[in-house]
Amino acid sequence: MALNDRLNDTMGLVSTMVRAGVIAPLRPDKYVRIAAAMARENMGITSGFASAAQRCPDQPGLIDELGTLTWRQIDQRSDALAAGLQNLRGGPPRVVGIMARNHRGFVEALIAANRIGADVLLLNTSFAGPALAEVVEREDVSNSLAVIYDEEFTPIVERALADRPRATRIVAWHDGTTSDLTVEKLIDAWAGNRPTRTRTKSRVILLTSGTTGTPKGASHSGGGPATLKAILDRTPWHAGETTVIVAPMFHAWGFSQLAFAASMACTIVTRRKFDPEATLDLIDRHQATGLCVVPVMFDRIMDLPDDVRARYSGRSLRFAAASGSRMRPDVVTKFMDQFGDVVYNNYNATEAGMIATATPADLRAAPDTAGKPAEGTDIRILDADFHEQPTGEVGTIYVRNSTQFDGYTEGSTDKGKAFHDGYMNSGDVGYLDEAGRLFVVGRDDEMIVSGGENVYPIEVEKTLAAHPEVAEAAVLGVDDEQYGQRLVAFVVLGAGSTATPETLKAHVRENLANYKVPREIAVLEELPRGSTGKILRRELQSLVEAANDDA
Repeated sequence: MALNDRLNDTMGLVSTMVRAGVIAPLRPDKYVRIAAAMARENMGITSGFASAAQRCPDQPGLIDELGTLTWRQIDQRSDALAAGLQNLRGGPPRVVGIMARNHRGFVEALIAANRIGADVLLLNTSFAGPALAEVVEREDVSNSLAVIYDEEFTPIVERALADRPRATRIVAWHDGTTSDLTVEKLIDAWAGNRPTRTRTKSRVILLTSGTTGTPKGASHSGGGPATLKAILDRTPWHAGETTVIVAPMFHAWGFSQLAFAASMACTIVTRRKFDPEATLDLIDRHQATGLCVVPVMFDRIMDLPDDVRARYSGRSLRFAAASGSRMRPDVVTKFMDQFGDVVYNNYNATEAGMIATATPADLRAAPDTAGKPAEGTDIRILDADFHEQPTGEVGTIYVRNSTQFDGYTEGSTDKGKAFHDGYMNSGDVGYLDEAGRLFVVGRDDEMIVSGGENVYPIEVEKTLAAHPEVAEAAVLGVDDEQYGQRLVAFVVLGAGSTATPETLKAHVRENLANYKVPREIAVLEELPRGSTGKILRRELQSLVEAANDDA
């Protein structure tokens, strides 16, 4: 890169950070303390918390159901917890598993593990015992393991650790009293102490969403300044403001928003379990300018009765950012009609980080778009022979950016992802329109061939969801002796609906080719979803198999 290009990039980054308030007038000694604190953190994923503790120590850092913690208190409590972890009877853990909902215990465990150089394994709160056991075994944590978890997950944790009696169990959240070792007891016992710093840099192991099997741990090399600039140029974050984060923090999206909010010294408001009305109340009560959700949370907010939503303004919001699954176009439009043009749809991947962002203007023009590529990210749409597809033509989405995927942690030689010419196969198929907006058609492994014709279920899902009596829909392919595969649809109807499977088939037939009409349509009270809102297609597949067994 030429010197002028590097200078322009640097000036552009500085300009963006000044505009967002990241660079602000501070005493020189404060900047020195901030730099020293971040260096002690090994410039790791939690360095934003250390920076905020120096930048604005007495400002609210985290607000949860237990109250408010300042940035200084978060820093001191995390130091105490880290010291406690280093002095456990069995010695400091090499890996800290965290199975907790959104609250201070999750945040403090994350920071403390980083400060002792332990790897952090973020565990899905929807895991059953066998799935948790498989992840723990696969990540090869041996006996140098501590699991920090909410009391409600005790049976799951005990089942998963049945063969690991030396693993340390620490309760992060409990109701009432408990005799177990807890995060709070360790913080109280080691208050005022700092951990012995190590040179080992902590890794955070994020698990893929796992809608079709046990999630895999993915590590990547991180983005750095280019990623920071890309986010700030597209989404109106501003330092020192308040952000409500109700997306699960163990998931890549919620975790990234937590880390980013800390790096901006934004007050983080959260609650353990998502509640649509309570979320609106948090926004108004704290005059939050940011909201971080998964798309199904938009659905639940807009499912509230009109008179309930009308109690809340939401007009302090400048952005409501979502990622993790496909957003319903009708819900996006309805949300913005009531709360303003504030929705930002982020197309991310655990393996590749931020790929594209749809701004409110993009979503007004095309409510189902994933948006335009983030700055510093290149997207190619390639066919099976790696030829670039023309505008509007569907192909596999390949991505190249600074947050490059390094492989899955189980160490498979092919890394589970294909690369071509430096671009990573996202695992999704889609196309770019004339305006450069990306549209995701579906997963490349979801395409079915029915009677020799290629069908992407998402196209049929969108058509069914467009029916006025359908609240949501999911479509999948199943084996068929005559056609090779056939489409089966599952729908949730709106209140008072009288639509039948036959009328819905007729609706699809009016809008799509005949071979895209589902052979079967089943009506469900709700679609099975994981904790991040993604539809669990394996559970739908089980329903089909059970129905076939009964036939």
